[in-house]
Amino acid sequence: MGRICEICGKRSKAGNSKSHSNVKTRRVWKPNIQTILTEIGGKRKRINVCTKCLKAGKVKKAVPVTPQEG
Repeated sequence: MGRICEICGKRSKAGNSKSHSNVKTRRVWKPNIQTILTEIGGKRKRINVCTKCLKAGKVKKAVPVTPQEG
């Protein structure tokens, strides 16, 4: 899905950079999207989440499973 947060829908935004001499140049602001492993409905799934949602606790990372020694 690219650079879109699957929780809040945050995506890239476009605008202008403006220099001191008032020259405007098109640019893109990209959100800080992290791919995390989480549990949804009892199943593990990788989803793209922005760091704002991670810090707010809207989604919780899954605990990594370590192989049993036997």
